[in-house]
Amino acid sequence: MSRTSGYPKVVITNKVHPDTEAYLQTFCDPILNSDPEPLSREDLLSTCADAEGMMVFMNDHVDASFLEHCPHLRIISAALKGYDNFDLEAMSARNIQFKHIDDLLTVPTAELVLGLMITLARNVLAGDSQIRENAFNGWRPVLYGIGLEGETACILGMGKVGRTLATRLVACGMRVRYTDQTRLPKDREAHLGVEYCDFEEALETATFLIPLLPLVPATTHMIDKKALEKMPTGSFLINCCRGSVVKESDVADALESGQLGGYAADVFEMEDWALESRPRVIDPNLLRLKDRTVFTPHLGSAVKRVRREISLQAARNLELFF
Repeated sequence: MSRTSGYPKVVITNKVHPDTEAYLQTFCDPILNSDPEPLSREDLLSTCADAEGMMVFMNDHVDASFLEHCPHLRIISAALKGYDNFDLEAMSARNIQFKHIDDLLTVPTAELVLGLMITLARNVLAGDSQIRENAFNGWRPVLYGIGLEGETACILGMGKVGRTLATRLVACGMRVRYTDQTRLPKDREAHLGVEYCDFEEALETATFLIPLLPLVPATTHMIDKKALEKMPTGSFLINCCRGSVVKESDVADALESGQLGGYAADVFEMEDWALESRPRVIDPNLLRLKDRTVFTPHLGSAVKRVRREISLQAARNLELFF
């Protein structure tokens, strides 16, 4: 229900912290979703029909057809970093401003990549299962994995997350290579302790291949059967950027054949709402390969302090606009 008709109506599509709710009420009429589940598209369209603003999250998708139902919309404030599920051209054509949060997700994402690398390569989940199934009777010469020290990590995309991750991997004693459309200055490479290479070299030399790329046509299914076949046998793929940067069915085949040693992911093709051809579920073959995969449900930003600050920053962007 509307609280104060004199304030601009702003739809908050997902649940936020209580202090963010209180802050929003100081400058707008927030229509809040108190349920952890997102609104259906039909309910969201109905709610946004007379809204002047929106706060959107990772499970939202705004395109031209959506905006046709929201004639009063003036600003969309996104509580997220990547914005490939939002049609910026369609917003610009309607003079709708779009704001997103650029920096707060960098460190949490880099930390999760590192955690997934260790979990996957050191057989942490398999060891946990062994203990919980009462199959552990003391140390045995089993579940030998791969450590980080002395191994090669190749990062695809040396943006903020890539640079932040690189410092952590170098600290672990890894050789860190990267590829990017724009090469870093040599003094910056030396400071970070990283080496530049092209995409083919990254594939051919990586013990751990880590894409950290936006989802655009050029990166969609960049890691496919052809790319996977060029990787060293038994190497690892870690995906914490966008699900459709990899082709999940090809990853499953590479795991099955032994070409790929393991796959860890925090993101999945079914989440890439802007792609009409996206699958509606995670590839069942991937889910079946429990001994060679580690999956988390989009936890890259799931740090309490960070999520609170992200929603507050998105609210500040709304206040600045109004």
